[in-house]
Amino acid sequence: MAELRAVKALPPRTHTIGEVINLLRSDFPEISVSKVRFLESRGLVAPSRSNSGYRMFSDDDVHRIRYVLTEQRDHYLPLKVIKSKLSAWDKGAETPVAPDSGTPPEAYFSSSGVSLSAREVLRSSGLSVDQLQAIETEGLLDPVILPDGTPVYSDTDLQIARATNRLLSRGLEPRHLRGIRLAADRQTDLLGQLVAPLLRHRNPDNHRRSSEILADTSEASAIIQETLVRSRLRKLLEH
Repeated sequence: MAELRAVKALPPRTHTIGEVINLLRSDFPEISVSKVRFLESRGLVAPSRSNSGYRMFSDDDVHRIRYVLTEQRDHYLPLKVIKSKLSAWDKGAETPVAPDSGTPPEAYFSSSGVSLSAREVLRSSGLSVDQLQAIETEGLLDPVILPDGTPVYSDTDLQIARATNRLLSRGLEPRHLRGIRLAADRQTDLLGQLVAPLLRHRNPDNHRRSSEILADTSEASAIIQETLVRSRLRKLLEH
């Protein structure tokens, strides 16, 4: 944003929309006339008009477009957020604090890839056979069923089984955990909407961007949920 402020001190100069595209194409090969017009329609840039009605972009306009495209490419910010940051700059306000960086998707979605039998899960989690079957019925576990009907569990299933045993040992029943699973389903659907446009076009770049967005937002959502629960339970203890 400091770079944007510096542009205000430059002598006024204007560019046609074709010149703007030529100035930015080396950094943003996919830029087009329609893209620039779309940014204008969303209020992110407001070029002046020549006597003949042609759009004329100042150096400031070019910098704004570059800033928008950079934020989209490097930080995957939606236009609404970028517009609010530009509006704050226009009003002389300080740039909003950048969001925290979450765990890299490679670490967040990593899995050991282990395959466990039901007996190994029972031994490692402390659950009984009936409890294991019950939480499967409630949709908390998702084992792979082999052709012979044998279930195979992942390390994720084992983590859930161990956590479930902690809850059941305190007096909860498998049916009580349905709400936790439903909340996870709702959160998955909500966050999935953020990357749905990217996943419509399957390519490595979109997959990378989607994984970064989902890792970050999932981790942030978990922090909010855990913090809210902790806060409410603290108040319960204080009553």
